[in-house]
Amino acid sequence: MPVLNRIADYAEDMKTWRRHLHQHPETRFDCAQTAAFVAGRLREFGITEIHEGIARSGLVAIIEGQGDGPTIGLRADIDALPITEETGLPHASTVPGKMHACGHDGHTTMLLGAARYLAETRNFAGRVALIFQPAEEWGGGAGVMVQEGIMERFGIGQVYALHNAPGVAEGRFETRPGPIMAAVDTLTVTVTGRGGHGAHPEDTVDPVAAIVQMVGALQTIVSRNRRGTDALVISVTQIHTGSADNIIPETGWFCATIRTYDRAVQAMVETRCQAIVQGIAAAMSCSAVVDYERGYPATVNHARETAFATEIAAEVGSATGECDPVMGAEDFAFMLERRPGAYLFLGQGDSAGLHHPRYDFNDAVAPVGASFFARLVERAQPRA
Repeated sequence: MPVLNRIADYAEDMKTWRRHLHQHPETRFDCAQTAAFVAGRLREFGITEIHEGIARSGLVAIIEGQGDGPTIGLRADIDALPITEETGLPHASTVPGKMHACGHDGHTTMLLGAARYLAETRNFAGRVALIFQPAEEWGGGAGVMVQEGIMERFGIGQVYALHNAPGVAEGRFETRPGPIMAAVDTLTVTVTGRGGHGAHPEDTVDPVAAIVQMVGALQTIVSRNRRGTDALVISVTQIHTGSADNIIPETGWFCATIRTYDRAVQAMVETRCQAIVQGIAAAMSCSAVVDYERGYPATVNHARETAFATEIAAEVGSATGECDPVMGAEDFAFMLERRPGAYLFLGQGDSAGLHHPRYDFNDAVAPVGASFFARLVERAQPRA
């Protein structure tokens, strides 16, 4: 792979950093040790402008180029998952119940590699803002960093990010203009009836019967309320009720994950969920409380920046291609709502899938990702 020669020289160092991070995973906003490790490496590279404590444990570091120019943002997520690792590797997680099962250790390492190179060469104009973000997996850390003003505070004009892709050829970049990942909403419905003996249902108001009808009816939103060209997934993932085989319970609840790309479709789904649940509850003489929580918005790549990023990817990757939209969600969406930019996938070859207890990031692709970030800066903001 045509990685930058200087970054290829860092390959063993990058492997060491990545495996250290893998052994010491932290979750949600509680990534203080990870952030301290990142800040320590940045200082070793000679980067002195480091702003810590953003979104609690996130940080932004600034590298000054040569001459005036804009500021480009590069983002890496730093948090892990609440999963017990099953790889058995020498560098496996040392923290019970936590592991880097999504490759954020690799993403952090790729941005560190690019940071080291850019701090050494400074072959660009303007500035680079290195964004190390907590709580991608839970909590929307990107949104919190945006709310805390990083785009305005650091004058970021455009922003980019990478995510590793198991099952995609090692070193191959994939992306697309427009929606690339979905918005994610969560529906939680609590149904209350009147409990009693299972042998005498006529004396009860059965919430179980109502829930069963609600779950089935919600799928009519997909089949009857959306256009065939509109992407929509509604998956009921939990149903909880009852305590014994001969007792009709008083209450029960269920929840669903809802994935969309289009805001109009998202609004329609919220309205229809309310109408269906309340209509069935009324018909079954139950009461229902609907909690519809909007989560991460759709991740939408900007056309010009995506075309530019694809050019850079072709220079450093083994191949490039356009991917299909993914129904998973990503909080980098919050950054792309504020600034133009692009989100790309980087193939890591055959491996366990993301969020799997036997997943491990492929260290061979770290120099490829670091080279992408570095060349992106040099091409976007060339020296005069």
